[in-house]
Amino acid sequence: MRIVVLLGGTSSERDVSMASGLRISAALRERGHDVVTIDTVRGALGTAEEAALLHGGVMRTLPPDPAALARLGASTLSKTIGGLTGASDVDVVFLALHGGQGEDGTIQAMLDLTGVPYTGSGQLASAIAMDKDLSKRLFRDAGVPTPEWTMLRSGGDVDWKASAFSESVLPSLGLPLIVKPSKEGSTVGLTLVKSVEGLTGAIEEAFRHDDEVMLEQFIAGRELTVGILGNRALPVGEIIPKHELYDYECKYTPGMAEEVFPAAITDAQREEVQDLALRAFRVLKLSGYARIDFRMAEGGQFYCLEANTLPGMTELSLIPQAAAADGILFPDLCERIVGLALRAHSKEESR
Repeated sequence: MRIVVLLGGTSSERDVSMASGLRISAALRERGHDVVTIDTVRGALGTAEEAALLHGGVMRTLPPDPAALARLGASTLSKTIGGLTGASDVDVVFLALHGGQGEDGTIQAMLDLTGVPYTGSGQLASAIAMDKDLSKRLFRDAGVPTPEWTMLRSGGDVDWKASAFSESVLPSLGLPLIVKPSKEGSTVGLTLVKSVEGLTGAIEEAFRHDDEVMLEQFIAGRELTVGILGNRALPVGEIIPKHELYDYECKYTPGMAEEVFPAAITDAQREEVQDLALRAFRVLKLSGYARIDFRMAEGGQFYCLEANTLPGMTELSLIPQAAAADGILFPDLCERIVGLALRAHSKEESR
């Protein structure tokens, strides 16, 4: 097949996207596919450039350019893809973008206009899952437990710097609590706040990345994750980070976290959290594949944190490890994701 891998992007997760996309491209070529990698900021990558970047793992390659995707434009995207591959009959686009306009439904809407099949969830589901506030409301409606939270909006009428704000929020959320941007991933802009004095600085940091900030109840316990492939839950994984939280450094630095697949939990617990993950996947109307993250409290109660519609595919990423625990090699995983995208597109065309 002729496959275009879109990677890079303009978000704060650009470096992770580069590492994911280059690894995906190498795996698909290993299976005999004709693959071209396109950085949505700079265009097609040459073989030598790919090799140099791939050798470097997760890297910071270029300052984000928020206008890059807008310049690409929906009307020219199909021609751009076709022109860069030397042909117009691209079979599928593999989205290796993370965060920002790559994961929030923007690129998905543009691809919908071109008619080119693409991996992962559609425009609406991507947008909803990226918005942590909307996601948690849907989790709650579907009976999927999630930590309590409150939202702050830039320019809103809540004076979060006032002592009265802390006095009103802390009784319901408690300390420590999590402060994070509502529409970011990879723990970018996230802070674990342990004291009232640290709250203002954490909120300011989160507002640097988004115009909406979430204050969320911190659930002490074990960090678990469930990958979804098609309509099936993959083996449950447990993350044991060197830091107090599974932060950016722990996620993408070798040796900074231990990922255990399958997690050392009972069969009943495994079945429960996999069921919750599938319910979260379905209520958000996700498709293809995704990763659903949980905390398991000391009493065994599961709390859903968020869904990742385009999870990382680096050597240290969790979905590939979950697939490996299920006996699925990385090239097979990539081909299965492509197959899911083609089947979903075929169903859409037949309607």
